[in-house]
Amino acid sequence: MRNYSKVGGRKGKPARHSLRPPATARHKRAGRQALTGGPGYRTPSIFKNKVFKIVASIPKGKTLSYKEVAIKAGKSKAYRAVGNILNKNCDPKIPCHRVIKSDEQAGGYNRGTNKKIKLLKNEAFK
Repeated sequence: MRNYSKVGGRKGKPARHSLRPPATARHKRAGRQALTGGPGYRTPSIFKNKVFKIVASIPKGKTLSYKEVAIKAGKSKAYRAVGNILNKNCDPKIPCHRVIKSDEQAGGYNRGTNKKIKLLKNEAFK
């Protein structure tokens, strides 16, 4: 048997640490779940889904800046997060090329900046 006494445990079995949060935190979270219909905490996918929904609603020929998308998603300072989310998108139904920098430059694109510029020109962006 391994000797766990060197790290403060007893011999033979590793120390047990409770992975469950305290009962009060569980109850608070359960209450929030009942009120909101979702988990009582935020997950990265909630923000990501909001970003994708906003970007999918941009009509042809129109653009939004990364900051405008972040504001519409509810986090005004998360414009870099918006860029990272869109950079990892592979779904062709979400037109990531319609999101540009605030100074109206093309910005990055996961399929290349030149492709982004071509797509915007084909959609008659002015």
